[in-house]
Amino acid sequence: MPTVKDLDKHMKGEKVGEIIAQQYDLVLNGYEIGGGSIRAHKAEILEATYRNMGYDKEEMKKSVGHMYEAFQYGAPPHGGIAWGIDRLMMILEKKHSIREVMAFPKTGSGEDLTFNSPSFLSEKKVMDANIKSIIK
Repeated sequence: MPTVKDLDKHMKGEKVGEIIAQQYDLVLNGYEIGGGSIRAHKAEILEATYRNMGYDKEEMKKSVGHMYEAFQYGAPPHGGIAWGIDRLMMILEKKHSIREVMAFPKTGSGEDLTFNSPSFLSEKKVMDANIKSIIK
């Protein structure tokens, strides 16, 4: 959701790179330990957002059509915040890596040694999920 002063620019698609959003971060000692935003809550604002990102209305509907339709009935302004409790614990425990305080840490390459993942799916699981696997 753009700030009130930038809403007109957003709706017209003008000076998009200069638009300020209603987003916030909570930072402690240089680490982000929380963040969130006020969400766009009107159909026309959501449509303008996707248009400004280079999507047409049909592409937007494929992506967030359920929200676009819900906004036709009206929605109150809303927002949220997500806390980075793991980052906060890293700071409080004076650790150098967030992996040292996470319950199920991943390696630097994204592997999970506890669950031995990622791993290849069986042909049956691939067919059941109706996906196509391409290995390069």
